[in-house]
Amino acid sequence: MSAPEPLRLWLLGCGNMAGAMLRRWIESGAVAAENVFVVNRHDRELPAGVRQGRAFPDEPAPDFVQLGMKPQQLDDVATLIASLPSGGVPLISILAGAEVATLEARFPGHPVIRAMPNLPVALGKGVVGLHGARAPGIDELMAPLGLVEWINDENLFEAVTTLSGCGPAFVYRFIDALAEAGAALGMQSDQAQRLAVATVEGAGLLAAQADAPPSVLADRVASPGGSTRQGLNVLDRDDALKALLRETLAASQRRNAEMAAEARK
Repeated sequence: MSAPEPLRLWLLGCGNMAGAMLRRWIESGAVAAENVFVVNRHDRELPAGVRQGRAFPDEPAPDFVQLGMKPQQLDDVATLIASLPSGGVPLISILAGAEVATLEARFPGHPVIRAMPNLPVALGKGVVGLHGARAPGIDELMAPLGLVEWINDENLFEAVTTLSGCGPAFVYRFIDALAEAGAALGMQSDQAQRLAVATVEGAGLLAAQADAPPSVLADRVASPGGSTRQGLNVLDRDDALKALLRETLAASQRRNAEMAAEARK
């Protein structure tokens, strides 16, 4: 049985997120650097072997084209997409707020897959939400990035965007706050930060492998009447932490809805 043909991938834009995905794909062997072409307005540092330019190369169309520019640049790339063979190349969109119907209307004839990765994809420990056309090869392409979840309801896809796409930033804020609280107890700031980062890393890895949900794990750490329980009592009082995070995610969700409305114009 012959080996499958290596995937060919063209990227429109290669910022922080697309760059993290690209580096992971190449490191994992999912995509060979020489099979990647990036269209950018300006040259940028890319993995060795990856080609770049201002327009698609004059060669057969790739297996996928990934849209990674800013959502407000959709009209700017219309001519490039129109140069692709019609009815063929699937478009992977990592554009926040740009719905499948919006992209299908802009680029008729191309299957559209919305993908919402988060930055830990750079380590193969990310989360990637997918919605849209289940084009051949898409699951294999996304698998090296981490946990891949297909979301059937596009309305729920926005919730995934909010939880997993925005979530790392909220976790970083928590780490920073935990470190600052440790420093307030008398530790050196740099030492408190190292301890906070390592604590969250270890707790996350354990939660991923545990046989119980995080709520139960928290209670397992806390002995009745002990110091951990006293701290949890502060976090649990009036469900303050849960209320804060509901408000946080709701604010991000509202902005997603605004961006979706802007992309439809």
